[in-house]
Amino acid sequence: MESASLPTAFGASGMRLKELVLEHRPSLVLCVGQAGGRAAIELERVAINVDDAPMPDNAGQQPIDQAVIAGGPAAYFSRLPIKACVQALTNAAVPARISQSAGTFVCNHVFYTLMHELAGMGHRARGGFVHVPWLPEQGQPSLPADIVVKALRIIVQTSLNTDSDSKQAGGQIA
Repeated sequence: MESASLPTAFGASGMRLKELVLEHRPSLVLCVGQAGGRAAIELERVAINVDDAPMPDNAGQQPIDQAVIAGGPAAYFSRLPIKACVQALTNAAVPARISQSAGTFVCNHVFYTLMHELAGMGHRARGGFVHVPWLPEQGQPSLPADIVVKALRIIVQTSLNTDSDSKQAGGQIA
């Protein structure tokens, strides 16, 4: 098992992620980002091919209505069994839900880049993106670090041990 930190910067995060995927040829990639205002673990369903930053990233870039990958598909779906993961988390008393969009900031950029890279490798690798709440000391809705770590372990185990996702209602009404 390998882990790495990516910069919170549009171009650099994607380039570093591509390098890591090529170097390690993983069977599973779980990208994780923090999202303020959330009090649950959120498994992202869809990565969209658009960077549209409401503020500059850590490199000072603020792309507006730009493709993550020029000429790439409009979107990719997660390759994680997201409903099975949410059920496993719920069974372990960890607040969790499916999120229908990773937004248009760096997290979505990373998620879309990951899925594009995995698509180029064929269907052997699973991957997806999880948003976690801020830690308690940051003054927003939160989860303690030990619960976040527990949740990520459950997601990895469920993703490695589940052949297909569960078929249960999980959609949202706008």
